[in-house]
Amino acid sequence: MNKRKICVVITARPSYSRVKTVLEAINNHPNLELQLVVAASALLDRYGSAVRYIEQDGFKIDARVFNVLEGENLTAAAKTTGIGILELSTVFDNLSPDIVVTIADRFETMATAIAASFMNIPLAHIQGGEVTGNIDEKVRHSITKLADYHFVASESARERVLKLGENPDFVFNTGCPSIDLAAQSLKDTHFDFDPYKKYGGVGRKPDLSNGYLVVMQHPVTNENNQSRVHIEETLKAIASINQPTVWFWPNVDAGADGTSSGIRAFRENHQLDHVHFFKNMEPDDFLTLLIHANCLIGNSSVGIRECAYLGVPVVNIGSRQNKRDRGNNVIDVDYREEAIREAVSYWQKSARPKGSSVYGGGEAGKEIATLLADCPLRFHKTIFY
Repeated sequence: MNKRKICVVITARPSYSRVKTVLEAINNHPNLELQLVVAASALLDRYGSAVRYIEQDGFKIDARVFNVLEGENLTAAAKTTGIGILELSTVFDNLSPDIVVTIADRFETMATAIAASFMNIPLAHIQGGEVTGNIDEKVRHSITKLADYHFVASESARERVLKLGENPDFVFNTGCPSIDLAAQSLKDTHFDFDPYKKYGGVGRKPDLSNGYLVVMQHPVTNENNQSRVHIEETLKAIASINQPTVWFWPNVDAGADGTSSGIRAFRENHQLDHVHFFKNMEPDDFLTLLIHANCLIGNSSVGIRECAYLGVPVVNIGSRQNKRDRGNNVIDVDYREEAIREAVSYWQKSARPKGSSVYGGGEAGKEIATLLADCPLRFHKTIFY
């Protein structure tokens, strides 16, 4: 019996942690062969060079697709997607996969979905059915309509995919694979690495032994022209709180130049001796960092997903995560320094929230691999209802 070839396309830094346990499970499955494609910002050092950590974890990369167009604006995002369709079409033609897997809702994932669909290759989508209210939602729901198999992360997401007319026989609530990593990290929570020595970064090196904050704030694509104003409010709040802070640079989204320039300008004009900036970390180290943090501040989905499971307090800023399922670990605030400071203060005076399994219990990777091995190959679909 020939092994079923499963081609997984990773296009950005966050996507690797979202799919790492799926890659492991595919590799370990006797009836599956992993084909791994790394593309877009996942290849670029300025966005954390996720490809380096993928290789360190022992995964063989079958193809690299360099398709990011400089600009960090809406036009560059559209053109990056177009280049991705061209390049990935060639990759799929060379690899001849049985199923292509795409992850989540970033604009680069649209290229994967379109190329696979037009080439009559069955498409599996991880993390469909969620709502946020920005451009990612258009991408996410569009991929749902292009996809043949749906591995959603929550029950409400499953219900939305069904409402979009998808066949319930191919919609599976597997939970989120990133929760698999979170569950593993709770088995050993020792903070046994020096982040400054291991990952470099820029800025002073505040003492983290007595507690610290973590900041991850990305531009919102449909508010991209306000990204600098948004980040300045967070910077003022962190400067005022004046506690050791680990800050991660933004993703490659429209508006990222405003976020990055806002950070650089603020650093030049203000004392931020208590803040250190990193591009990226290995998933296991990043989760350990979160477990020991006093609070996560910003608008990353990690605050909604992994931090819910880990019971890490989160101050979620703005609209980027609107309407996503939440645990009891999130306070939502708008883009105001005072609101951010007050929410951080609340968490520092309160008991840590209990963990939530709203996004699964830690077995998603194995379940997805089993489904990929057993599901019938689909070459045609229609609206089910």
